[in-house]
Amino acid sequence: MTDRQATTTWTGDLPSGSGETSLDTSKLTTFAVSWPARAEEAGGKTSPEELIAAAHSSCYCMQLSALLGRAGTPPERIRTTATVSFGPKSGGGYEIKGIALAVRATVPGASPDDFRKIAEDAKETCPVSAALTGTTITLDAELE
Repeated sequence: MTDRQATTTWTGDLPSGSGETSLDTSKLTTFAVSWPARAEEAGGKTSPEELIAAAHSSCYCMQLSALLGRAGTPPERIRTTATVSFGPKSGGGYEIKGIALAVRATVPGASPDDFRKIAEDAKETCPVSAALTGTTITLDAELE
């Protein structure tokens, strides 16, 4: 088993406060976070939803690459954009409304139908997708 760790320190109330999220395991960087960056314009800061999108797009690429390789059609290139939608929920509060994955790939020897089937399988079996089963995940997959 492998563990990864990030830490966020928050100062102040929700509307005017802010925080910093550090990537503790890799020690790559620290991200500034705030409620306005989450619910309005990013303004040079990130949000939990953007971090989820980063995790989902990278996990999905890895899963799709593995499945294409197992099918005998290893990819040359995969580019996945994950869009996480966040907004008010009925009855108050906020929620993740859904995640849209858009993948474009160069896969020599793969037919469009086979690629779409494998891409859908990757969406279902990607560990991050599995962790996010409480939300709707859509997929738009095309060969380049």
